Amino acid sequence: MGNSRVLAVIPAYNEQDNIVSTIEDLRNNAPGIDYVVINDGSRDLTLDICKERGYNYVSLPVNLGLAGAFQTGMRYASEHGYDYAIQFDADGQHSAAYIDDMVALAESREANIVIGSRFATTKKPVSARMAGSVLISAMIFITTRKRIQDPTSGMRLFDKKMIPLFANELDFGPEPDTISLLMRWGYKVEEMQVEMRERIAGESYLNFTKSVAYMLRMSISILLVQWFRRRK
Repeated sequence: MGNSRVLAVIPAYNEQDNIVSTIEDLRNNAPGIDYVVINDGSRDLTLDICKERGYNYVSLPVNLGLAGAFQTGMRYASEHGYDYAIQFDADGQHSAAYIDDMVALAESREANIVIGSRFATTKKPVSARMAGSVLISAMIFITTRKRIQDPTSGMRLFDKKMIPLFANELDFGPEPDTISLLMRWGYKVEEMQVEMRERIAGESYLNFTKSVAYMLRMSISILLVQWFRRRK
């Protein structure tokens, strides 16, 4: 990882049952990186736990959703001069053991974004749950002529060129349509095989209904909306 300064941005909404194990995972398996918990207006004990345990955190007074919480973290990364920022879930699904390798890949390939992919070298299973991922992958390929096998992965590493974009642009969310747009603008995106765990407890940002709406919104955005964005 060299001398690169890396920050794990951890959006957390009602993650009282997972936040301790998430931070312990980072401390044990990626001790060389910093972290910031973005408490996204949680209604449970997430904030209290962060205070009691002395975690590094920023607390939002209202729930902004994933995009707003992530942007807050990227602003923190920008203001503190980090070389890389990694989007890291508070629900225990992501494994900190992969972070150093993701940074090494970004450095060796000069990648602007590295996606922790469940399907970089493993075949994507055929299921209703994966149908949306397949659809988004197809939309990205149509518009960029490049394949992203796991576009909905929430484990993404961003380099120093990406951090200010995501920190300051209101329409740059941590979503597949933004990744697709950046690829079309010529930024380099790589995927690295990782394993992810199932959520054990807590409340996801996306339920089934929201997931369906999300997939449709991403597909429309990739095919249509992104063509009206001006290059930053």
